[in-house]
Amino acid sequence: MPVGIFDSGLGGLTVHQAIQTRLPDQPLVYYGDNAYAPYGVRDADDIFRLTCNATERLWDEGCDLVILACNTASAVALKRMQETWLPADKRVLGVFVPMIEAVTERNWGDNSPPREVDVKQVALFATPATVASRAFQRELAFRAIGVDIEAQPCAGLVDALEDNDMELAEALVESHVAALKRRMPNPQAAVLGCTHYPILRDAFQAALGDTVQVYAQGTIVAKSLADYLARHPHMAGDGRDGGFLTSGDAAKVSLAATRFLGKKITFQAA
Repeated sequence: MPVGIFDSGLGGLTVHQAIQTRLPDQPLVYYGDNAYAPYGVRDADDIFRLTCNATERLWDEGCDLVILACNTASAVALKRMQETWLPADKRVLGVFVPMIEAVTERNWGDNSPPREVDVKQVALFATPATVASRAFQRELAFRAIGVDIEAQPCAGLVDALEDNDMELAEALVESHVAALKRRMPNPQAAVLGCTHYPILRDAFQAALGDTVQVYAQGTIVAKSLADYLARHPHMAGDGRDGGFLTSGDAAKVSLAATRFLGKKITFQAA
């Protein structure tokens, strides 16, 4: 069966690309809720409703396992979905936990008590809704102690990337990094807590400096999914690959996606 990959817009394509590279024989269906993007400025109930609707659309495509390749949805909606809404025969996974496991160098499923880790100062760059949720801090506290996290809400960055305005996007990166460094001058690590941001990884690295380890989610999530499917093989296997679906204007989204990734991507209307 195919694995579903969901994002509010184009950012999850970075995760899709990494999963496709890692698991070339795994069918994938991508759904972008472009008609309602961005999620990062919406309230929690709205994000929950939209994420549930998108997940159900992927279930219609045969995807019993859905990856929320959207940090805002993972931060704001995932826990509520898993506790109050998700049927027993479906699985929805987020992108935060694999990232935190990478930063803290803990293996998947390591449920030992939180412990000291080498990284003591972490910068988090994310959407306003992700920052407000404090989900990253909550999940990290389950795994590590003694880590100082400084979060920077990156207003406007997703919109600039969706519009393919790279000049504005790079200027916003410099501005947001400068704002964070006024509060945390010497972070050891930086987490790009939005799947749009890896497109600007070089800009973040340049603004932060060469000594800062910058973590992006694509390869990390792909590795985590490969491990998950190895343990749950009934969630993998042959199936129809539904390609790329969108709630928005398919022609416009296809053009934007092609510019975003630098290769031809063709979306179909959902």
